[in-house]
Order: sequence, then structure tokens, then C-alpha cells
Amino acid sequence: MSDREVQPPATGLTGIVAACAVVGIAAVGVALYAGPSIGLLSEDRPRVPVAEPPPPTPPGSKPQPLSDAMKMMRKPAPVRATEEYGRRLVAHTAELLGPDQPEASQRYINSRLNCSSCHLGTGTEPGTLTLLQTDEHYPRFSGRAGNVTDIEDRINECMQRSMNGKPLPLDSTEMTAMAGYLRALGAQYSSMGASLRKAEEPPAFKTPNRAASVGAGEDVYKRRCAQCHGGDGLGLLATTEKRKGYLFPPLWGPDSYNNGAGMHRVLTAARFIKARMPLGEPTLSDDEAFDVAAYINDQPRPELTNLDVDYPDKSAKPVDNPYGPFADDFPLEQHKFGPFQPIEAYYKTLKK
Repeated sequence: MSDREVQPPATGLTGIVAACAVVGIAAVGVALYAGPSIGLLSEDRPRVPVAEPPPPTPPGSKPQPLSDAMKMMRKPAPVRATEEYGRRLVAHTAELLGPDQPEASQRYINSRLNCSSCHLGTGTEPGTLTLLQTDEHYPRFSGRAGNVTDIEDRINECMQRSMNGKPLPLDSTEMTAMAGYLRALGAQYSSMGASLRKAEEPPAFKTPNRAASVGAGEDVYKRRCAQCHGGDGLGLLATTEKRKGYLFPPLWGPDSYNNGAGMHRVLTAARFIKARMPLGEPTLSDDEAFDVAAYINDQPRPELTNLDVDYPDKSAKPVDNPYGPFADDFPLEQHKFGPFQPIEAYYKTLKK
């Protein structure tokens, strides 16, 4: 029989079964469409009140105020402190917590960087600046703070320095979500095999026995960095909407990290650059990474106040800490750009 031929009408028992099936399907469809107030157990379920929309506003008249029910319907759902929300905060920090956030109470950072600008792959890539092992590293003593710090403390250090912002309240949804995400990464790392834990990076950076050259670093920057981060170092926006942050982050200027950040130390920056940059092709030599780190950190950037209170024990300052006071007589310029070996030797003799 062809598809065009008409089937004879069902009769007898077959017709009854078919009719029941149609009625059953219709009843299920109505129940699904109507929601929880309709169905086989509707008498056991509370009916959900439906807010009637306000009538159209006549031309020239004032808009009618929204009813309480309509206000509730328009109110955004509360954000939950999930690990997924924590991951989103690491990936899209500028959009969610930045200066362009529509909700003023959620503006915690003044830069438009993301945590993932430095912690690549939202911290899930093994190697330099990975977040996979954060949980096993904290709590620990911090020389900069002068006491034992935990993951929440470390997040807020980054918020105030690397992100040039203010601390998150410890009981906030955002802090709970970010800390939860970092602790979950520790469990992820524990379950990874040895091959997955191995970082795909060049040999670790070794400090050249000389002062870094800002001039040579400028040449390296123009050849190897400017294509992504811009000739002016101000980065490349991800979209035309500035609130979305950067595809390639600014390395200096108002949207970058401030002078109290760890990345503002030449040796810290050089280690990261040697291991990770240029992105996808980390082929710089030790000398190139050293010099370009000096050039980048010699450029203007936001300044953090009260840096003199950092490192209560001044002898605990890293040798490349770019601001005083120090527990030695080496000049500030040498602490910024080296050579660092004489400073390291001095502090080694103090420990003997």
C-alpha cells in the first residue's frame, strides 16, 4: 500500500485502544505544558500564582508601578557558591567583578584582567603558575604578610595586587566559590596520572649574572610580544565591550597589575615569560626573558599604597622586590633589575 492510500478507520477493540492512547497522550501533554499545578497528583501540589502583566501604558501617562509578584519575577536568581561559579570567576574576572559590572556592589577590581590572564586554562595547566596544587600549598607562612595565610588570604592578596582591587568579604558567595574551586582542583590533581601532571615547558629560567637591560628588553618586546599585547602594551580587548576584558592582557597601564603584585618582580616575571611566552611558542632565551621582564616592569602602572608595611621582617624580602625599605644597603635600582647574585650572597652569609 502506498503512502497516499487511506487507511480504513479502526473498529472494535483496535479503535477503543487507539482512542484511549490519543486521550492519554493529550492528558500527558496538557500536564507537561501546564506545569506543576496540573497532573495526576495536582491536588497534592501548591498552585503557583501567576503574576498578571500590567496593562499597556496610555500615551502621555505615567507608567504603573510593578506589582510585588512582577518584581519577584524580574529579580535575577541568586548566584550560588558552586565550584563552577568559582571557575567562571577565574575565567571571567573582569566581567563579573570588574569596574564595568552593572551591579556596583560587585565591582571589586579596578583592572580588567582575569585571573586566567596568568593562571592559564583557569589554572588547570600543569607547570608555572598552575592552580592545580594550591590546596596542598596552603595554609603556609607568608613573609609578605608576616603570618600564616590560607587560600582565602591568598585570593585577597591577588585581588588587591594583581587585580588592583579590594578584598572579597570572607563570607561572600564569590570568595566561597573561588576557594571551593581551587580546593577542587587539588582533588583533580590527585587523580591525574604522571603523564598528565607533566608540564610542557622549556628548561626553567636561570638568572643571568648581570643587570637586566631595559633597552634590550624593549627590542625583545617589539619582536616577540607586541603582536599580541600591542605596541603600547595595553593589550587586545576580547570584544568591542570593554567589560568583557582582554583576549591578550595589558602588561602595563591602568588595566594591568599594580606595583605591589608579584609579577612586578623581574625574576618572577622572567620565570613566567620563559615558561609560557610567547603563548603557544615559549622559545625565549634566559637573557631575552630577563630583559623583556625588566622592560615591562619599567613601564607605568597603578600604584599600591602602604607597601612599606609588607614583609615585617625586611630580611625576608625577595632579592628582586622592587620597593623598600630593605635590610641591606644595596641600591633600589639593583633590587629592581640586578645583578641579583651579590644580594643573594649577602643574605646567605647572614644565615650562617
